Amino acid sequence: MPSPSNPHPNAHPGAGAYTNAAELAAMLDERAARVLPQAVSLVRHFAMLLETQVKANASGRPGPNVITGDYRRSWTHEVHVAGGTVSGTVGTNKPQGRRLEYGYIGPDSLGRIFDQPPYPHLGPAVHTIEPQFLQALGRIVDGDVS
Repeated sequence: MPSPSNPHPNAHPGAGAYTNAAELAAMLDERAARVLPQAVSLVRHFAMLLETQVKANASGRPGPNVITGDYRRSWTHEVHVAGGTVSGTVGTNKPQGRRLEYGYIGPDSLGRIFDQPPYPHLGPAVHTIEPQFLQALGRIVDGDVS
């Protein structure tokens, strides 16, 4: 059933018809100005939560055991904003990160042979945090921020 203001046959009854491009552009700009700070805050919050979860997972089995705490302390997060894009990065600068997460079989650069099992800690953390992040992001997109 077409809307009175939108004659398209598949239009939702509550759908409007916008014929003023400048007005529509102003509305979109206003919405973007509201959403971007919310998105930055959301990404910052969930990057911190992901970092915390990785550190918790890297505190013993099934993740890697803690010997000195140096590896666990090396995990950090950063948030970057470029134009209208917000991104968060969680990672470590320690070379053992990949081996601990995925395991390693074979010789290293010194010729030592390894058969190291994986001790996943990043992947499980992502699987734990991701649904909450997507739900919160959906609320921002829907304009439901309370």
